Amino acid sequence: MTQEPESSEDVEANVSRETLASVFGDDDERIQQAQDYVGLLRTAGIERGLIGPREVPRLWGRHVLNSAVVGELIGRDSDVIDVGSGAGLPGIPLALARPDLWVTLVEPMQRRVDFLQEVIGTLGIPNVEVLRARADEVAPRGRADAVVSRAVAPLGKLARWCLPLARVGGAMLAIKGQSAAEEIERDAKHLKRAGGGKAEVRLCGREKLVDPVFGVPTTVVRVERAR
Repeated sequence: MTQEPESSEDVEANVSRETLASVFGDDDERIQQAQDYVGLLRTAGIERGLIGPREVPRLWGRHVLNSAVVGELIGRDSDVIDVGSGAGLPGIPLALARPDLWVTLVEPMQRRVDFLQEVIGTLGIPNVEVLRARADEVAPRGRADAVVSRAVAPLGKLARWCLPLARVGGAMLAIKGQSAAEEIERDAKHLKRAGGGKAEVRLCGREKLVDPVFGVPTTVVRVERAR
């Protein structure tokens, strides 16, 4: 009898502990929190329209692990702002992977804020707070070490929102796709006008995502706050 291949959802459910430990640390509590977070995305996140049903088979690889490895670009004990957090991506995976960070989830929509607060309370994540606001309403400004975002806006518009929140010498970290380098070239004037300095494409997770199923590095545009 021929065994049927695993569905993509089965593969996602079978993410190895080795992969989880490489990203979240060899800590049973943090790994369990990450697993519980995926469980909440898979249930309440779908029910409330924060995650599309078609994304369920890709929650680990495309969303959670993809977000957590951005911590490779963030210094120890940093103050991080997640702009347009939505369902908590990338901020919550970052906070779980890096308990030394303080992460502020900035989200203007109340129903998403409610979900984020419930996630933080249910999982007991101590290094995260939620702020209901748009990026231009966040105060004080110019204090964050890193301002992260994922699937929020084109790079030029994103720079206007994110760079003013970062301290001079800090950075905007935008998770992007294969066109990241083209976006940097296209929006170079906007980046400079927003106070951006050096802009570069960085790949995260090449050493941590050891499972072949989750072996695609995360593409991040890093823009330094120059002024």
